[in-house]
Amino acid sequence: MEEAVDTNVSTEDNINNVDQGSTSNLLHSVSHPSGIIFKSIGLALLCFLGFGSYFCYDNPAALQSHIKEDLNLDTSQYTLLYSVYSWPNVILGFIGGFLIDRVFGIRWGSNIYMGLTLLGQICFSTGVWIKSLPVMLLGRFIFGIGAESLAVAQNNYAVLWFKGKVLNMVFGLQLSFARVGSTVNFLVMEGLYDWVKDKVGLADGLAFTLYIATLTCVFSFICSLLLGLMDKRSERILRVNDTVLSDPVKMSDIRFFSGKFWLITIIIVFFYVAIFPFVAIGQDFFMNKFKMSSYEANRICSIIYLISGIASPLLGLLVDRTGRNLYWIILGITFTIIAHGALGFIISLNPYYAVSLMGISYSILASSLWPLVSLVIPEHQLGTAYGVCSAVQNAGLGLLTLLVGVVVQEFGYTWLEIFFICNLSVALVASIILFILNSFQKDVLNMSPAARIRHKQRALAAQILEREKLNVQNSQDTSSEFSQPSDFHIRNRYLSRIGAQLPSSYNPESRRLTFLR
Repeated sequence: MEEAVDTNVSTEDNINNVDQGSTSNLLHSVSHPSGIIFKSIGLALLCFLGFGSYFCYDNPAALQSHIKEDLNLDTSQYTLLYSVYSWPNVILGFIGGFLIDRVFGIRWGSNIYMGLTLLGQICFSTGVWIKSLPVMLLGRFIFGIGAESLAVAQNNYAVLWFKGKVLNMVFGLQLSFARVGSTVNFLVMEGLYDWVKDKVGLADGLAFTLYIATLTCVFSFICSLLLGLMDKRSERILRVNDTVLSDPVKMSDIRFFSGKFWLITIIIVFFYVAIFPFVAIGQDFFMNKFKMSSYEANRICSIIYLISGIASPLLGLLVDRTGRNLYWIILGITFTIIAHGALGFIISLNPYYAVSLMGISYSILASSLWPLVSLVIPEHQLGTAYGVCSAVQNAGLGLLTLLVGVVVQEFGYTWLEIFFICNLSVALVASIILFILNSFQKDVLNMSPAARIRHKQRALAAQILEREKLNVQNSQDTSSEFSQPSDFHIRNRYLSRIGAQLPSSYNPESRRLTFLR
């Protein structure tokens, strides 16, 4: 009888222990930076961090006909709203990334840049309200300073939290949520404008519509604050004893960035010129070339972002699994050339097919290209590197968006598509050169994930061997205890550090194998 009681008590204790263990695991997952729930919440905040800026970036494109009509703007004046967004970031893109690395840090940098994005959108909306083009341009100028540097901070967060096997997927998911913002903008802004003007009865419905859109930036600013708090906790718990020192970041470091980095930057510039300016004038393009209504034109423009929003995380995961990023980049550029060629020269083709192909190719390239920066630049310089990418990209977008307006007014939309194809051809040539250079140097850019791991382990082993030999050379103690270790001993020390099992016959005291007889 007593044994039965003891058994019941033991069973209850086991159940309690299981419950306590489950609760403990759940709390760990939620509160600890390495927990899956903690990281998932951080990923969600990271994705929504760029939602507001991407939603508001294309507000002018979604309301293009109303902006040009209500404010009496021609196409060249309208494209200034996009050019002035890009021009300040030619210089400030460098500084924005540098300030994240050297001055603000990633948390303060993210909050400051998101605040500037919000301020710029408010200023732009106010300019529309008072019908002042200079105030509108000032607002887009401030908005551009904040939004582009915010993208640098967002990329830094992604690498800091998720560097490794899932980085391509995280970049894809990040892009996906950003494009959800752009897609929602195209789908709702026209209807929101009509509702404000007709149902609410406001005469100046355009400005009020833009003020409502500003709420998305408020939401993203809250996400930035919360993500900063989580990152502070993560740094305190996971990196409190991190004593790895790196050289301080200097602006002069830019001149030492490798040729592969600059080829990646060239691809970014000439590919995105065929996407963002096209979407910016997309409403007029489809209304004039394919005789669509403004609603239909906005709907087809949104398809690029809608498809990229759905496909980017899936393609990012696929790139994570397969590697071979350069193959994916070349494929994405080739598909985009085909899409623009179809829009320019095959009038009988339903434009939805070409735009859908463009959305897929955009997702392929974004998911496979941006993570390469973290493979060619040291981690402590990533903010500066992404800032350089942003600066050069905006230099290209600022200049070439102006040319887009001139080409449309002077030559028409067929020549505009030829212009886009020429830019994409430059990106394709740069990607082929990068592929050849990477092949000759046997570098990691086009390796499979397993090959990258082996390459990293070999590099780490070489560093450890070199460090051990330097330590021996600097030692002045000639006792046997500090005698120079053999390569065999150093190799075994490395194996033990990475978790490999040493031979059972290895004697750490004698530093050699011992055999029983």
